[in-house]
Amino acid sequence: MHADDASPRLTWTDDGEPRSGRFGDVYFSRDDGLAETRAVFLNGCGLPDAWAGRRAFTVAELGFGTGLNIAALLDLWRRSGPADGRLHVFSIEGFPLTAEEAGRALSNWPELSEAAQALIDAWPSATPGFHRIDLPAFNTVFDLAIGDAAWALEQWSGAADAWFLDGFSPALNPGMWSPEVMGLIAARSAPGARLATFTVAGAVRRGLAEHGFVVDKRPGHGRKRERLEARLPTSVAPEAHPRVAVIGAGVAGASVVRALRAEGMPAVVFEADRPGAGGSGFPAGLVTPRLDAGDLGIAALHAQALERARALYAETPGAVVGEGVLQLPQTPRDRGRFEKVADQPIWPAGAMTIPDAGAADARAGEPVGAGGLLMKDACAVHPAAILSDWLSDADMRTARVAGLSRDDEGWRLLDDAGAVLALVDVVVVAAGWGGAELLDGCAAAPRLSPVRGQADWIEDAAPVQATAWGGYVAPTGSGFLYGATHDRGEVDVAPRDGDGARNLETLRARLPGLAERVASAGVTRSRAAVRATTPDRLPLAGALDDGLYVLGGLGSRGFCVAPLLGEHLAALILNRPSPLPRDLAGRVSPRRPAVQTISLAPDAPRREG
Repeated sequence: MHADDASPRLTWTDDGEPRSGRFGDVYFSRDDGLAETRAVFLNGCGLPDAWAGRRAFTVAELGFGTGLNIAALLDLWRRSGPADGRLHVFSIEGFPLTAEEAGRALSNWPELSEAAQALIDAWPSATPGFHRIDLPAFNTVFDLAIGDAAWALEQWSGAADAWFLDGFSPALNPGMWSPEVMGLIAARSAPGARLATFTVAGAVRRGLAEHGFVVDKRPGHGRKRERLEARLPTSVAPEAHPRVAVIGAGVAGASVVRALRAEGMPAVVFEADRPGAGGSGFPAGLVTPRLDAGDLGIAALHAQALERARALYAETPGAVVGEGVLQLPQTPRDRGRFEKVADQPIWPAGAMTIPDAGAADARAGEPVGAGGLLMKDACAVHPAAILSDWLSDADMRTARVAGLSRDDEGWRLLDDAGAVLALVDVVVVAAGWGGAELLDGCAAAPRLSPVRGQADWIEDAAPVQATAWGGYVAPTGSGFLYGATHDRGEVDVAPRDGDGARNLETLRARLPGLAERVASAGVTRSRAAVRATTPDRLPLAGALDDGLYVLGGLGSRGFCVAPLLGEHLAALILNRPSPLPRDLAGRVSPRRPAVQTISLAPDAPRREG
């Protein structure tokens, strides 16, 4: 998508009002824009009374624009929202402004300065798709969909308690007010939902009424004579408060726990050994996306996952130990593939670049040649810091869950002797390859296969830049890690000298200077773990049965995809809006045909231990 295709073609009137050249209308009146927002949208949806006593409340908006409505909403929520409540906001924008343009527009209202600044500081990328940002000072999570309104509503999994319909007028922007959009608004509304809009166009009134809304005209604001309020005449549904157990304390389990905690839901965590005992226990990990030049869905999933992981790790003390990752070509064909990847519209400007030979050599610290791909937003992380922070408030239980059973009271977690460890409403299996045996026998058990990987590391004070090529090197903060072997079907995790030699040869073949530093160091450390993979190399994130969920099959991308997918699972469990578009959620569903089997793969060994 060319940049101008999504530009609002912003201009400014002599009075300082932002105006869309694309639609020929102003975003708001400088004189009374905030007063209009409060009268039409906040009061029109019965706020703040509508969220009184609610632990979760969802507001959806068509037409994010300058962010004025959301800034006013955040200000009201912080002043009058429930003390233990969490606000979810979903907004759609087809032609996004830049943070600088929005900041200029919102500067008209100093009384909203804190809310406006929070939005500006976290302003999402303008790339197509869903973008999630946290606004912790307002106990709010905000999902912005960049794209067509009908597409965004079709893809959203939430149910709005209140709607702000604030696109440009039906006469100027008819696509925002189409019958399809009206139907999707109704389909994405919670029981008792309220709706407000400035327009009283007959087609809008009829469209809402046809879909079950009770529609009323109200006195308008300022120069507008009338406005609309609408509501669904149904009772508000009770909120869910399930008992949740998470099995596994690697990055998958920790991501689910963090996401549940953000929603105010505690979880009990069962870990047979210790946090990071499996694939999340190395001294460094790379946060890199799966690059796919041919399947934009796979690429979009990983682009969104990288954006979310990077934002969360940036807020986690000690998590990020290296900025950017240089991907080197393994074959001559990779050079053309990298160029296609860099041109995909899913990446922010400058996120994926092709460095020349000199720049690549300078970054790697030794000659590597041209043709690489510099992934600016990829990074190296310290896994222990992430697990420590995200599991800090969890109810940790050191116990091996050997089996699961379900009856009318819920799910029972059983130990090796069949004794009950816990009785809960929801179980999340996030135990990597260790979860395969637990899921064996489930009616919709996904197919998982083990891949053993060993990595080695040294202590070395000289800086190292994260680089990948088939092998990889990653800074640890006190040295660097390199590897890794990739042995399918093996589950023995005892380190092997031969594998250490293989890793060193892989390093020497591409970065001989670093290999010499390893040889000079004399002392190396080694560790092996088993990763779980799926037949299509995509992760598993979703429901397998009533109250049984899985987050697994992450392969070597766990630190990239787990944070986003953990939020997706928490949303499914608690019936909150997921950050994942529906089509991408389908790509990772554990019930997708590509991974379905009635038992473990015939050639896959069972989990040891």
